[in-house]
Amino acid sequence: MGFLSRLLESMDGSSSKREGGHALERRLAELEDVLDRKPLGIQGSMLNQAGDLCQREGEGTRAVAYFARAMDRFLRDEQPEAARGVARKIIRVHPEAIRTRSTLTWVDLSSRHFVTAAEDLRDYVRAARRGRREGEAVEEVLEMGRMVDDRGFLRAVSEALEELEAPRAAREVREGLKAGGSREASLEPATFREDCLRRAVDSNARKDGHLPRAGEGGG
Repeated sequence: MGFLSRLLESMDGSSSKREGGHALERRLAELEDVLDRKPLGIQGSMLNQAGDLCQREGEGTRAVAYFARAMDRFLRDEQPEAARGVARKIIRVHPEAIRTRSTLTWVDLSSRHFVTAAEDLRDYVRAARRGRREGEAVEEVLEMGRMVDDRGFLRAVSEALEELEAPRAAREVREGLKAGGSREASLEPATFREDCLRRAVDSNARKDGHLPRAGEGGG
């Protein structure tokens, strides 16, 4: 029986509770031993399941570290829907996550889900303000505005920049709106998707401030 099957078995009902901490450590060690030999998508699934198991065992911080690593694998494997699901798990465990919300917005954009992206953008800006990360958010949000030509999302970007007290950046976006969209925006769907996913990978790799790093070992 493979690692993923054993992991799923350990999560049915109360079996994981009976096994205790030693079994959890053994299963996580098994994951690390075989992880790098698997394709990226399978790595993402394994790390996601490991995060679920840690969460069930009350190990919220470790769960988030595994979820962040799972999201990295799904993004690099160009699976935005799977990455979106994992990002929302992180936010449920740590509602004050900041960088994860930025990553989630990039994922939305990669799939051209502009209405959802605008909603997640607003959540990102609110979290950034609570965490006093406005300067970082201004750069990120403006970059989104420079890449996208959807008018509804650009309006949300302009409002977000005003909320972040960046009037010059907001004015740049409004001028782009008047001109019909940013001159930097890619009109080629495959290129746009690739650019957004690359930025999502970069965003996920940066330290959130409230969460463990997404790097190996969850450090």
